Amino acid sequence: MGYTMANDKKIIVGITQGDGNGIGYEVIIKALADERILEMFTPVIYGSSKIFGFYKKLIHNLDKPLSPNVINSASEARPRRINIVNCLPDNVYVEPGQSTPESAKSAMIALEAAVRDIKAGAIDVLVTAPFNKRAMANEGFGFTGHTEYLEKEFGVDQVCMIMVSPSLKVGVVTGHIPLKEVPTSISKDKIVSKLKLLNASMVRDFGIATPKIAVLGLNPHCGDGGLLGEEEKNIILPAVQEAVADGIMAFGPYSPDGFFGLGNYAKFDAVLAMYHDQGLIPFKALAFSEGVNFTAGLPIVRTSPDHGTAYEMAGRDEADPRSMMASIFTAMDVFNARQRHDDLEDGKLNVKLPDTEIKPRGGKIIE
Repeated sequence: MGYTMANDKKIIVGITQGDGNGIGYEVIIKALADERILEMFTPVIYGSSKIFGFYKKLIHNLDKPLSPNVINSASEARPRRINIVNCLPDNVYVEPGQSTPESAKSAMIALEAAVRDIKAGAIDVLVTAPFNKRAMANEGFGFTGHTEYLEKEFGVDQVCMIMVSPSLKVGVVTGHIPLKEVPTSISKDKIVSKLKLLNASMVRDFGIATPKIAVLGLNPHCGDGGLLGEEEKNIILPAVQEAVADGIMAFGPYSPDGFFGLGNYAKFDAVLAMYHDQGLIPFKALAFSEGVNFTAGLPIVRTSPDHGTAYEMAGRDEADPRSMMASIFTAMDVFNARQRHDDLEDGKLNVKLPDTEIKPRGGKIIE
């Protein structure tokens, strides 16, 4: 996908600070340091100009001094400037590398302010820097992550976390739940529903007309004919077959170790894993520096870097900004792809599609 602006409109990218004691500000500052990038979009950071200034002084080799435009709301954002909505108290305190109640509360305030603005149309897309899930829970956040919070905030029935890179897209059936709860949390209907959501996202958000989706098994060797479990035979395979009957190009289930080890993921447009680590471990091993967490199923576009707060390197000028940069560009690309898709659906674009018919095959268990 290309980093272009739909209808010559400069996209306004809202960026939340995340946990101010982690590497959020460092990757944000590094990602926005090249003034050429400000020609492509208008950034609006939700957080604190004081914290921004603190981390800016710790970063070496900046091409030129950064002087952000401090504003009270996104409506005041200026193009070709780094804009900061000061939504935190002036006496906010920074302790790099430490998980504190204050840093968790600040992350919540910044996120809530950005969500209010994107609901009001003041920003076009949302990019969230990482926060500490345990610290947030201790301060009453009430959700296990950004994904679950946004699902509730926008009133959608379900979302799908998709890890995105140029060469790999991985969605998950179950997200932030304990591993022991995974087997009882998957069902044929849930897998079919996630497949439909993943397929729709590939079409609308990523411009893939007929996406091929690989579905992973749950047990080692896909259950080994029932010896190691029967979820593949009783739940996952019937779900794949139902999705195929509904016109989705779904295949599998595949045994995850061989699927990734042999590079078979390259034959598909997307992969659906049964649980968090089954999908995210191979994804991060293959595409960590350029990986993006994208939330499919929301009425707005939200992305995030595929890393956490990384307290151990906070304040040391060691953070790699590439995942943050990829998150910004992916958000812009999805925003534009949705506009093109919706304009095509509304008949605003005069594009003739080829008269072809693709017949998906039924699934089978592949060890």
